[in-house]
Amino acid sequence: MVVTIRYFAGAKAAAGVGDEQLTLPPESTVDDALRLVRDRHGEGFARVLTASSLLLDGVAVRDTTIPLAGGTELDVLPPFAGG
Repeated sequence: MVVTIRYFAGAKAAAGVGDEQLTLPPESTVDDALRLVRDRHGEGFARVLTASSLLLDGVAVRDTTIPLAGGTELDVLPPFAGG
């Protein structure tokens, strides 16, 4: 199945891309997708990821054991600074 991951702000800078498509085995979870991109983009990205919020098809998720479906969008939103 194909899942799209979109990165915003510091996550985009750390990943070096704004979005990417992952091809994952059926029954993969949010955690499986995160593990793949963490390995792909390195330690700096991994640090950003640990502080980030996740949206799965526009809905906030904390449980990374949620199964993914083909066509799903997973957004990585790091904490935003400023005021």
